[in-house]
Amino acid sequence: MSEILVLYYSHRGSVRALAQHIARGIESTDGATARLRTVPKVSSVCVASAPEIPADGAPYVVAADLDECIGLALGSPTRFGNMAAPMKYFWDSTAAQWSSATLAGKPACVFTSTASAHGGQESTLLSMMLPLLHHGMLLVGLPYSEAALTSTRGGGTPYGASHLAGAEGNPTLSEEERQLAFAQGRRLAAIAVKLDVR
Repeated sequence: MSEILVLYYSHRGSVRALAQHIARGIESTDGATARLRTVPKVSSVCVASAPEIPADGAPYVVAADLDECIGLALGSPTRFGNMAAPMKYFWDSTAAQWSSATLAGKPACVFTSTASAHGGQESTLLSMMLPLLHHGMLLVGLPYSEAALTSTRGGGTPYGASHLAGAEGNPTLSEEERQLAFAQGRRLAAIAVKLDVR
């Protein structure tokens, strides 16, 4: 089986829920399986460190995850129209993978969650695309042939799957948000299996 890395950071559970539906879409594709990984929180205290293994959820990402994947789904909540600091911190540490072209030619997609309808979903998705472009990855969006993209009243953009969590941070995805996350995972997997860049 060819593995596709689903790498996310989730603060209240919404991005994690999207990641799980993207993983289901990946695994609905023959020849593909999802590898769920996360990144640790960033501390403002320089001596603080996260445990080696998270208390719950996916394990932390390691360099081998990037080396071994044939594609990548990247997710982060929105922070002022940008990816969250823990995810940015992780990508800032990938110079070795950049210089060795570990990810070049592999397909990737992005996904996010916001508290408000105009809270920066699309700019966050675009901010996550930038390091992927520098790594030479091939970006995969959501086409309007996905009917839920035009009927959704919550999240969902052509740049990638998204969720509208509301001010309370509700991680429960709407039916359209689930459909779009699944479709994005399925689409990424179909392209990754066909290209199979290793």
